[in-house]
Amino acid sequence: MIPLTQSYYSGASNTQIIYQTIGDYLDHICARFPDNEALVVPHQNVRWTYARFKREIDRLATGLLALGIQQGDRVGIWGPNSFEWALVQYATARIGAIMVCINPAYRLHELEYALNKVECRSIVTAESFKTSEYLTMLQELAPELASCMPGKLKAQKFPHLETVIRMGQDATSGMLNFSDVCDMGTATEYAQLDQIKSTLRPDDPINIQFTSGTTGSPKGATLTHCNILNNGYLCGVSMGFTDQDRLCIPVPLYHCFGMVMGNLACLSHGATAIYPAASFDPVATLRTVQEEKCTGLHGVPTMFINELDHPRFGEFDLSTLRTGIMAGAPCPVEVMNRIIGDMHMEDILIGYGQTETSPINHMTLPDDSIEKRTGTVGRAVPWVEIKITDENDRVLPIGEKGEICVRGYSVMRGYWDDEERSSETIDTAGWLHSGDLGVLDGEGYMQVVGRIKDMVIRGGENVYPREVEEYLHTHAKIAEVQVFGVPDPEMGEEICAWIQLYPGESMSAEQLKDFCHDQITHFKIPRYVRFVDEFPMTITGKIQKFVMREQMEAELEPG
Repeated sequence: MIPLTQSYYSGASNTQIIYQTIGDYLDHICARFPDNEALVVPHQNVRWTYARFKREIDRLATGLLALGIQQGDRVGIWGPNSFEWALVQYATARIGAIMVCINPAYRLHELEYALNKVECRSIVTAESFKTSEYLTMLQELAPELASCMPGKLKAQKFPHLETVIRMGQDATSGMLNFSDVCDMGTATEYAQLDQIKSTLRPDDPINIQFTSGTTGSPKGATLTHCNILNNGYLCGVSMGFTDQDRLCIPVPLYHCFGMVMGNLACLSHGATAIYPAASFDPVATLRTVQEEKCTGLHGVPTMFINELDHPRFGEFDLSTLRTGIMAGAPCPVEVMNRIIGDMHMEDILIGYGQTETSPINHMTLPDDSIEKRTGTVGRAVPWVEIKITDENDRVLPIGEKGEICVRGYSVMRGYWDDEERSSETIDTAGWLHSGDLGVLDGEGYMQVVGRIKDMVIRGGENVYPREVEEYLHTHAKIAEVQVFGVPDPEMGEEICAWIQLYPGESMSAEQLKDFCHDQITHFKIPRYVRFVDEFPMTITGKIQKFVMREQMEAELEPG
């Protein structure tokens, strides 16, 4: 390879992009590997072959058609990892509806915004999980559920929402049961399902992923069949997947990591997707790897650290593991060495990207050195272009720091119903501006060195300070607030808030956290709170978050 001189690299490939809908490709895989296990969910006693999986998907798809869900309608999915989650993903794709991923940790404020932003017509929801009482929250926001006919909701706060479909067997006023919807399809709907196939296109939007915004409310990244099917396929190729592989997926399905790099990576190769628990649990993950003889395991660094450091780690036989993807935060060298040595994952890969790019645009490969797998995020994946630019959008020489920009099949359609922010992110030449700072070396390997925007990555979850700040500003006692991240050995970063109260007001850190409880997601709630009289500023009056961060780092430093 000729050494690069400018910071531009294009991922090469000797294969073609899969230009099919997810439904068509699903048919192809199910016909090719009908007896392979497609989905295993131990905590729900589910073990389905591809033939059975397709039947269950079509049962839900025809049930949705019977409810009147049409191509382009938005269907929300809210809950932890489950077989129902997977069925919604594929059933909506088969009928051309757009699945809206709702973070299982969302609370009232965030749920109301998300459903209304994309005008969800239906939502499929779990009953509850941990401290999240999903049905109770929906009933609080839509008290009309208590008296409406199921499927006929007319709620003041949700003018577009008609149908709430609840998982589980209990009956709830105004809601349909998931199993009942799966029984609704008749010969008419099955015929309709066949007819719909020919009307769907690979470039149709099929999924909306909410990603926090630096300028306020979450944005709905809108992804197509072609976007996510190919990204999942390429993840599988990078891991060397065949139909004999078995992937343990402890990462959340509501995020691209789970539903694309997990579910679709498996589907596109006829491999087996395995959910060890409803949400991440280190012992359940280790046990599942052993019992299901998993060959692959996904996770953010925090998950792998929790598994390796668990007192029971030595009890489990992980010798079947070979590969997997680690993403969401940098991996320390010592952790990578332990994963390779103690977990037998010689071919573990590092992935990097954004929700807006479906999500992976860089990945290391198994034959890359440890240095490359810990010091870089790899090279551009096939069919994707990368460049590093200065503030004037000029490509920089190799080795110089600038903004990472991406172009190719994986770039989203845009942010749902937000032309202004879409055009700010994707320029007229089709380049998506990531907001991340990177350095490209002469071999095309990327090192991510910072963020233009102030995004905080806490345990693999992206948190944008502006979103938290805007919520805290709704408190009557708060005059000004600044939110930023500080280093944390376990989570990577933690959330810190500096608060300036109105004159004469008082508040404790616990009162602030109580104000956030059940209103914003738990990982966005500041762990560290400081009440201040003023903020460090430049002469021109610009607040200096880096000064606050330095002061907090010094204060939190042990000893």
